[in-house]
Amino acid sequence: MKELPKFYTALVNATEEALEAMERMDFGTARTLLIQGQIRAEGECVAWMEKEE
Repeated sequence: MKELPKFYTALVNATEEALEAMERMDFGTARTLLIQGQIRAEGECVAWMEKEE
């Protein structure tokens, strides 16, 4: 079975954590988690694309 790309898992994990924060009505933390996940995913995507070349 193929391993999922790290950029995908970074976004999924950040989304899950942000949803948990939203359930606690902690919207500031949810926003921060999503931004951090996006930054992490972008970095992983660039590394993946460079590796594929």
